[in-house]
Amino acid sequence: MRFGPPASVGLKGSFGHPDTSSPINFIICDWSSRLHSSAGAALCQNGGVNHAGTAGLLLLTAASLAWRLAPPAAPVDPITFQDVAARTGVDFTLRNSATPEKRQIETMIAGVAVFDYNNDEKPDLYFVNGARIPPLEKVEPGNYNRLYSNQGDGTFQDTTSEAGVAGAGYGMGVAAADYDNDGFVDLFLAGVNRNILYRNQGDGTFADVTAKAGVDGKDPARGKPWSIAAGWFDYDNDGRLDLFVVNYVVWSPEKERFCGDALAGFRTYCHPQYYQGLANILYHNNGNGSFTDVSQPAGVAAHIGKGMGIAFADFDQDGDLDVFVANDTTPNFLFRNEGAGRFQQVGLPAGVAYNDDGRALSSMGVDFRDFDNDGREDLFVTALANESFPLFRNLGKSLFEDRTHPSRVGRATLPWSGWSNGIFDFNNDGYKDLFAANGDVQDNTELFSSRQSRQPNSVLANQKDGTFGDQSRQAGEDFQQRGQHRGAAFGDFDGDGRMDVVVTRLNDRAELFRNTSPAGNHWLALRLVGRRSNRDAIGARIRVATASGLEQWNHVTTSVGFACSSDRPVHFGLGAEERAKLVEIHWPSGARQKLEDVLADRYLTVREP
Repeated sequence: MRFGPPASVGLKGSFGHPDTSSPINFIICDWSSRLHSSAGAALCQNGGVNHAGTAGLLLLTAASLAWRLAPPAAPVDPITFQDVAARTGVDFTLRNSATPEKRQIETMIAGVAVFDYNNDEKPDLYFVNGARIPPLEKVEPGNYNRLYSNQGDGTFQDTTSEAGVAGAGYGMGVAAADYDNDGFVDLFLAGVNRNILYRNQGDGTFADVTAKAGVDGKDPARGKPWSIAAGWFDYDNDGRLDLFVVNYVVWSPEKERFCGDALAGFRTYCHPQYYQGLANILYHNNGNGSFTDVSQPAGVAAHIGKGMGIAFADFDQDGDLDVFVANDTTPNFLFRNEGAGRFQQVGLPAGVAYNDDGRALSSMGVDFRDFDNDGREDLFVTALANESFPLFRNLGKSLFEDRTHPSRVGRATLPWSGWSNGIFDFNNDGYKDLFAANGDVQDNTELFSSRQSRQPNSVLANQKDGTFGDQSRQAGEDFQQRGQHRGAAFGDFDGDGRMDVVVTRLNDRAELFRNTSPAGNHWLALRLVGRRSNRDAIGARIRVATASGLEQWNHVTTSVGFACSSDRPVHFGLGAEERAKLVEIHWPSGARQKLEDVLADRYLTVREP
């Protein structure tokens, strides 16, 4: 993420301040949404002229005016949420142990998982937490990770102690999946000084098998890298889930530099440019409880980034899962699976390394799904205020188009800093919508900017015409809550067919948003069970068609957003249709399966033939 301290530290305008390295600056005085920086406020108050170098220009292009002044789209079915955390027993608070030194790790935590750990078909919650700084250890219960079991009556019970998953070290992200195909979902935790693999033992408890599995991430020469996120996928279609770990930057608490304004008497978290990036790690599942680091031969280790989010999809439809890594202020990675255990990094030629201005943004969260029902997986990425959240449309032939501004996503997200996110159909109208958890990087933004550190979340409704409408202010009173939101994961907690959201926020109680959108539309959710494929069926592609002619595509994944993991069932909104005319499943093994005349408004378990 890009950070926003005052210009005296020499940071660039894309963090909310003028970029004086360029003779021409693009400044738009958008009073209706708010001024986004103290520097921007000064510019607008002075008539919008920025004297940078020898030129002082205000450029409002025809394109920017078009997307700002375009008429609103036709009304869509409402999307509303109610925060039920307090009454459900979910009392988790994300504690970052903030210090006066503004250590970089403090602002980056943490993720949450939605998964069914006890196979009762009710989604449970697992929250990752920080630790005391120093010594980066969980020395008190307030730093423990927390597991909440869904009781099925609208409440959750804290089962952390019984399950043995309080964690260790300064945590960041979580990835949930059944890596050993025993029918029970396991957990991988990514962290600053420790990665952990918890194997689900099937009796309500977990065992730490990190050492046995060989996935602690430690480099013999450099020690443990700072890992932020991870994801499970079967890259070679051998029926066993492999593990991709996303690393961020080289960091040490003993070497934190000063950033901020010494004369004004405040510090800020530093820009990522002051830290060296890291390569990511790819582990191959050996099928015997152990993993082999294949980062080098696979072509992953050759690429240095500052990774934050990860998502998987078969974007080129060649039968192999590909990998997108959202990088912070460096070009994003799109690893195309070439087969035979090799990946090629094609972010630049595919058009997703940079935005349409040719800039590497502060990319953080990502989801990789088909938002326009054309059968090709698209990308929705979060970034910082003044950058907008990129929306890349898959054009086929390994090419993407930046649709951020034509889709109106740019306009809606310009004021916010987004972290975890997702592409889900929240109103069940048959078109996937967008969600983003928002919050500023800094906890003292008000000292040097007109922005606020605590921000509301965003939900953008799919207008069915390639554009999205910002429904955030109409999403209910609870949805207006502000915070330094970080993690967001998705699942149907109450089994009513409407996708709910759990959101973490720094040093504040988590939000559990129950979807209260009007229940008139129908839906269908599929639980796939692999036989030759991995048991979780991760990577399976599903097409659903209705009698109205509407066709939708989705795929099985748990890797969603920033440092988070979402529930595995695949959800489809059906609108007014009471049944699906056709459900077609493309399994990772290559098998194809068709179901006809499938009744709506239910969870359906489908086993691979």
